[in-house]
Amino acid sequence: MSHDHSHGPGGFSKAFAVGIALNLVFVGVEAFYGWTSGSLALLADAGHNLGDVAGLVLAWGGALAGKLRATPRHTYGWKKGSILAAFANALLLLVAMGALGWEAVGRLTSSEVPNSHQGSTIMAVAGVGILINAATALLFMRGRDTDLNIQGAFLHMAADALVSAGVVVAGALTLWMGWIWLDPVVSLLIAVLIVWGTWSLFKQSLHLLFDGVPDGIDPRAVHDYLANLEGVRAVRDLHIWALDTAQTAMTAHLVMPTWQQDDSFLRGIEDSLHERFEITHSTIQIVREPFAMSCRDWGAKQ
Repeated sequence: MSHDHSHGPGGFSKAFAVGIALNLVFVGVEAFYGWTSGSLALLADAGHNLGDVAGLVLAWGGALAGKLRATPRHTYGWKKGSILAAFANALLLLVAMGALGWEAVGRLTSSEVPNSHQGSTIMAVAGVGILINAATALLFMRGRDTDLNIQGAFLHMAADALVSAGVVVAGALTLWMGWIWLDPVVSLLIAVLIVWGTWSLFKQSLHLLFDGVPDGIDPRAVHDYLANLEGVRAVRDLHIWALDTAQTAMTAHLVMPTWQQDDSFLRGIEDSLHERFEITHSTIQIVREPFAMSCRDWGAKQ
């Protein structure tokens, strides 16, 4: 039996702390100007941005949960917390975009003309929002391709930067040209774009929650690698699943009737699985004859 317990360096706590602090300050500024200008739009957006803070807190909580030590009752620790946080972030973003789309449709059917003073204030605050949200998104740029939880935080903040940019552009053209229909139309387009970009995160996180094989790993290729090892007659009970949004585990039974190897054989398999498939935790059981019922019969090597 072979285990790999090496862990990649984590390191986004500072990014989460800075991102949450920046957005809390922005929520306060937005709420203040919304209250003093009487702008319901700004007050509503302050509430939306408070939801973004909640999204960052979720992602940070998931990352911290993954660092908790394993116990006899939780032998892998709380690593699934990062997958759950990524799923919750995707769900939160989809719900927010649904609300944005609903509001946009409602405004398309309304004949209310925006107040010019409020419009200027909204544009100015939205401009600050672009900077805050873009800066926060950049904090998570480095890890978005390797960690689904970090990708969720990145998408959340990048989406809000895009929404704020849409508010500024649409607001300017509305005040200039009087196109009251432009703002809700732009909002709808942005909502569709963000839903399209978020759907993959939603599907991947849901897939991993149900112990699906991570997208970057081909289970057939893993099986074929193990099946072609010298002395292996068959591969049984092969399971591959995500421990968290950055680490993958695998277990398998290798049927080897004439096995007389030492631990170096297992170490070689462990290293190859890590290098070729990025499987960080592997458990291999050698049996001379299959004795356990296999969840999936990959077939014997002829």
